Amino acid sequence: MPLSDINWRVIELETHDAFMNMALDEACCESVAASGALPTIRFYRWQPSAVSIGYFQSLEDEINVEACAATGVDIIRRRTGGGAVYHDYEGEITYSVIVPEKMLCDEQGVRMGITESYHEICGWIVNGLARVGIESEFKPINDIVAFTTYPEGQAVTKKISGNAQTRRGGVVLQHGTILYTVDVRKMFSLLKVGKEKIADKLIAAVEDRVTSVTDVCVRAGREPVTREALYDALKAGFTDGKTFEIGTWSADELARAKALVDERYKSKDWNWMR
Repeated sequence: MPLSDINWRVIELETHDAFMNMALDEACCESVAASGALPTIRFYRWQPSAVSIGYFQSLEDEINVEACAATGVDIIRRRTGGGAVYHDYEGEITYSVIVPEKMLCDEQGVRMGITESYHEICGWIVNGLARVGIESEFKPINDIVAFTTYPEGQAVTKKISGNAQTRRGGVVLQHGTILYTVDVRKMFSLLKVGKEKIADKLIAAVEDRVTSVTDVCVRAGREPVTREALYDALKAGFTDGKTFEIGTWSADELARAKALVDERYKSKDWNWMR
């Protein structure tokens, strides 16, 4: 079944801590797998801000635990792979797409592989960014880069969104971030990057290749897009051409998510497993 033919549930922008955000993703995956919920698109923010690490990473190797504790930043291990990510409450909008793998098909009904599904779902972000005047494109394997033109006419592309995916129990979970603002120096104060001189080099390198919605607007001489306008544009981009209903979490999903917070996502066994 092509993704455009699916009836979707959309959970509008909400805010949770890191543990509940990841627990809701998993609870939703279970509900969708059991046909208890429609394929779901959700949008969310992180409060307090958090650092998430990929499933296969070592927490101790990747995160400055003391700095996170001192600044009130949560630490969480994701079910998806990839690298460590700083999720700033003010600085991003995050999404998740949860759909049965058998439904993940192109317009000809052919099942999508990992690269094809990344291209499809990331295309919804590209669609949303275009609605606020930001030109962007999918960059395999799982990034989106935005086009920025500097006043002197130099045109560059910089990463504005990173995404990750996992397939378990017949369900695909893809989630990712869209950067509204980015504080690279704060990010590297929370991640382990080696000696200070290396950190400075990395900060400069990251600033050269990472951007945000606000940065693109400012460099183009435009008034920055509000976070509310960005969210509206992303929601429109994700739902364009689809049948959908604005939904809520079921009582069972919320109860399961709360249980998962305690059983898994707040546990040392999970977060320090590597």
